[in-house]
Amino acid sequence: MKTVLEVGEKLVKKSPANHQRGIETVGGMLYLTTARLIFESHALNIQAGVTTVSISEINKLRKDWTKFLNVIPIFPNTLAVTSSSGHEDKFILFRRTPWINEINKLKEGQN
Repeated sequence: MKTVLEVGEKLVKKSPANHQRGIETVGGMLYLTTARLIFESHALNIQAGVTTVSISEINKLRKDWTKFLNVIPIFPNTLAVTSSSGHEDKFILFRRTPWINEINKLKEGQN
């Protein structure tokens, strides 16, 4: 993990994942910390970089399908994360239900 954790922030979960950015599927790693959801892309992607969503900013989590050309459903392994601003990030990963459960636990702990 390249992202520096804040004071008191701890890593909860990590997994290889892809981030759907437009028509490109960006490969990398998805990390869940006690404060943030962090996606770090592999260096070989065209759209390299880091995407961070604060746990407190996550408004909605839902299961979705990976879609060919963003239209044709292929496999039910996408986690859609909507922030309070309405922006949606889609992460393709296996075992998305445990991710949803962990994020919900962290959100409940912030209330």
